[in-house]
Amino acid sequence: MSEIIETEAGPARITWHRAKKARLVLAVSHGAGGGIEARDLQALAAALPAHGVTVALVEQPWRVAGKRMAPAPKTLDTGWRGIWPAVAKPGLPVISGGRSAGARVACRTATELGAAAVLALSFPLHPPGRPEKSRAAELLGAGVPTLVVQGGNDPFGKPAEFPAGGHELVEVPYGDHGFAVPKRAEIGQEEALEIITGRVVEWTRTLG
Repeated sequence: MSEIIETEAGPARITWHRAKKARLVLAVSHGAGGGIEARDLQALAAALPAHGVTVALVEQPWRVAGKRMAPAPKTLDTGWRGIWPAVAKPGLPVISGGRSAGARVACRTATELGAAAVLALSFPLHPPGRPEKSRAAELLGAGVPTLVVQGGNDPFGKPAEFPAGGHELVEVPYGDHGFAVPKRAEIGQEEALEIITGRVVEWTRTLG
């Protein structure tokens, strides 16, 4: 089921994948270069409802409007704030999540919005080839329990590059920024996705 939510940044869209007996809501958005069809988002939406987690796939206003380029971070945050009442409406603890740019939004707004936790998929620690342009402060400032799921070959930040902090970090071996694994890898694409969903399921059990 999908619904349009009016925000100050324009209309956003939420596609719901509901659990029969939900104990948590995972609100998760896409990155700056893609939508909710991303393989990790779709895998989570398929797997989590059976474990008591309702998944709300959120399309930011720029994406709903058909634009190809994401706006400035401030505008992304505005869109995320606008959808929050809808994902909080069930009255359950809400995990604020996203992939890439969406992970940054989740971290920046978590404390303000009262998120129970943050799920950061492919957190873009720095632009490719520019480790000096670190965004670690956003991750470290989330202020709530945080799980980072990172591809082992992510050009935006390999797992070993991440600073120590209050977050947990799961590596998806061989995965790139979209968690794609090369054919020569020792694991297949489905196995890579199972690493993501399996670890997220385990983590959500610690939250409620």
